Amino acid sequence: MTIASGLPVATRRSSDLSKHSAEVFAEAEDHPVTVTRRDGEALVLMSQREAEGRARLLNFAAQLITVTLDDRGSLAERMSKAFPWMLALSPADRESCAQDLVDAARASFSTDQTHLAIAELTSWKETATAIAAGLSNGSAGLEWLDGDETVERP
Repeated sequence: MTIASGLPVATRRSSDLSKHSAEVFAEAEDHPVTVTRRDGEALVLMSQREAEGRARLLNFAAQLITVTLDDRGSLAERMSKAFPWMLALSPADRESCAQDLVDAARASFSTDQTHLAIAELTSWKETATAIAAGLSNGSAGLEWLDGDETVERP
């Protein structure tokens, strides 16, 4: 199993699981590990977080494929059907969101880094949720920070 282009693939023998299980498990917490067996097909050992991230990415990919197969409306309009929370965004933000999600998905698929697309999806969904809850640039009592500002610890 290839983790990403140019990165080495971690491979262990099945006997390593019995002789050095803590080491193999620690390695699998960081990245998937291919476990080779003499008597059967190789298996992949990975964290539940990694497996769930891959499942979320596949689900997101299925939604994007559905969006791209529809030829009615702009990308943002089609994506708003698949992701109704986008309707809380302004039309301009829907356009930005749609393009950002496609770009993040392409980056995730090409680098096998599931977190890129999932983080972008989560960020836009949380933004839409905040807007729907009445939080916006014009909300009284809120101070918005610029991208380069840092917040000191309390």
